[in-house]
Amino acid sequence: MVPDITPLPVRAGSRQKLLDAALSLIREKGYAATSVDDLCAKAGVTKGAFFHHFRSKDALAVASANLWSERTAALFEAAAYHAESDPLKRVLGYVDFRRALIKGELAEFTCLAGTLVQEVYASHAEVARACEASIRGHAAKLEPDIARAMKRHRIRARWTAASLALHTQAVLQGAFVLAKATGDADAAVESIDHLRRYIELLFKPQARKAKE
Repeated sequence: MVPDITPLPVRAGSRQKLLDAALSLIREKGYAATSVDDLCAKAGVTKGAFFHHFRSKDALAVASANLWSERTAALFEAAAYHAESDPLKRVLGYVDFRRALIKGELAEFTCLAGTLVQEVYASHAEVARACEASIRGHAAKLEPDIARAMKRHRIRARWTAASLALHTQAVLQGAFVLAKATGDADAAVESIDHLRRYIELLFKPQARKAKE
């Protein structure tokens, strides 16, 4: 059962500090390398406080993935690309927004859910499900605009709005992995640029045929 992540009335400040510590340390060090002691030290709380709020590190990871989903959803909901009247421009605006977020250190722009699930997919089922929900949640928000763009641009294809929405997440997560492997944020930027060009070609069949 997924643990209750409702803030507790006692020591609510400690709980939030632990969640914030998890968001930071897991992206910086990875899940396995982040210990309960590390989390307590980063949050400035005792182990007693940790286990008051979370029964285990996995329980904190699930709560962290859920918090990550909430915070990133709010960030994207407030983005300016939603004001575009053309749904294709909104889709491309989403990609541009993701590109613009790639700045600073790797741990500052990589995805908590993607980082977590690479380690836990076969060993920590609850955590993996929370990560899946986060990644699919981003795809689900994008899917309606893709569907509207397909209708507006009269796209008839074997691929679907849902499959393209998930593909965007696959490319983004792969871009983060590449950035980590190379230590170079530009590698992620280039992958996202390719994703943008790919989407443009999907919605311009004649241009795609000419290139082929």
